[in-house]
Amino acid sequence: MRADHVAVGFVNALRGAGIDVAVGSSVNYFQALGAVGMEQRSSVYWAGRATLITDPEDVELYDKIFAAYYDGRHLMATPVVEVVQPITLVMDEDGDDADDGSDEDEEPQDPSLTLRWSRTEVLRDKDFADYSDDELDEAHRLMAAMTRVGGTRRSRRRRHTRRTAGPPELRRTVRAAIRSGGEPVRRWYTEPGERLRRVVLLLDISGSMESYARALIRFVHAAVVGRLRVEVFTIGTRLTRITRELSSRDPDRALTATADAVSDWSGGTRLGDTLAEFNDTWGIRGMARGATVVILSDGWDRGSPAVMAEQMGRLHRVTHKLVWVNPLKATPGYQPLAQGMAAALPWVDDFIEGHSLRSLERLAEVLADHRAPSPAAPAPPAVAS
Repeated sequence: MRADHVAVGFVNALRGAGIDVAVGSSVNYFQALGAVGMEQRSSVYWAGRATLITDPEDVELYDKIFAAYYDGRHLMATPVVEVVQPITLVMDEDGDDADDGSDEDEEPQDPSLTLRWSRTEVLRDKDFADYSDDELDEAHRLMAAMTRVGGTRRSRRRRHTRRTAGPPELRRTVRAAIRSGGEPVRRWYTEPGERLRRVVLLLDISGSMESYARALIRFVHAAVVGRLRVEVFTIGTRLTRITRELSSRDPDRALTATADAVSDWSGGTRLGDTLAEFNDTWGIRGMARGATVVILSDGWDRGSPAVMAEQMGRLHRVTHKLVWVNPLKATPGYQPLAQGMAAALPWVDDFIEGHSLRSLERLAEVLADHRAPSPAAPAPPAVAS
C-alpha cells in the first residue's frame, strides 16, 4: 500500500467526519508516513495523531475513524526511499466554480494529492470591517480558543515545592521527622504560588468604531466566558460596565443583553472623560492595580487632549501593563495624528493592531505575557489643545 494513497484516503475520511485538517498538516502526515514506514499499526496511528490532530476534543473521533479505516487491511511494510516522481498538489477550493467539468475524464500522470484550502486561514487576515454575519460566527469560535490562557502573577499564598531551597515548610517537615524518630531526614520547602492576573477591557463603541466593535465585542465575550478575572467596560460618551451581561455562554443572549445595557452605542466619543470616570470609580480604587488594561479604540476623541493625557498617566501608574488596540494601525501610512491617540500614546506599553483575527492572536500573546513588551513608541507630534 502506497504511503501517498494512505495519506489521501485517511485525510479525506477525517474531513468527511468533520475534523478540520489543514493543508500543511496533510503534507506533514505524508512525510511522517515515509519516515516511520507502515509496518507497524502503532507507527501509522501516532504519525497521524501527531500531525493531523490539533484539538484534543477530536482525539476520540480520530481513534474511531482510524480503527474503521484500517481494520481488515494488511499494512505492507514500505521501505523509506526518496520519492523519484514528483507529487502534484491539486488545490480544491471546495466551491461551486472550482471545476467547470471540462477535465472530468482526464487523470494526472503523476501521483497527486487533492488538498482543500482552509477558510480559517482566509479569515485570519481579513479585515473585520469586511466580515459577513456568517464569518463573524466562525470568527467567534476561533476567538474562544485565544482567550483561554492568561498571564499570572505571584500570589501571597505559598505552595509546596520539590526544590531544596527557599523558606522551609515547617509543619510538613516536623510531621516527617516524627515518623523517623525525631530526625529531620527529609526537609520540605515552599515557594510563592501563582494566580491569574486580572484583565480589564475597555471597548470603544462610538460611531467611528462601529464596523470593528461588532467583531471586538465577540472577542471580549469570549474572554469573559473563557477566562477568570476579566472585567469589561464600554467607553463612548459614558462608561458602562458589561461584565455581567457578557457572562452568558450563549453569544446571542450575551450580545442582546449588552445592547440593552449600553445606551450610547454608535454615539460620540469622550475618551478622556470616560477614562476619568473609570479611574475614579473603579480603576484607581483597585480594579486596575496590578492588572493588564486593554483599550480597544481608534483614538478619535472630541474631548481635551490634556484630560486624555492626564487620565492615561494615572492609569499607567497603577497597572501592570497598558495596551492599546487600534484597528486603524493596519492602514498603510497610518500615523497617530488623532488628538486622543497622540495624547495617549506616550503612556502605552504595547500598541498593536486590532483589525483581524491575526492581530487578536498577538493581543492574546500580550495578555498571556508570552511576549516582551514592544519598544517604546516614538513621541507623537504635538497636538494643539
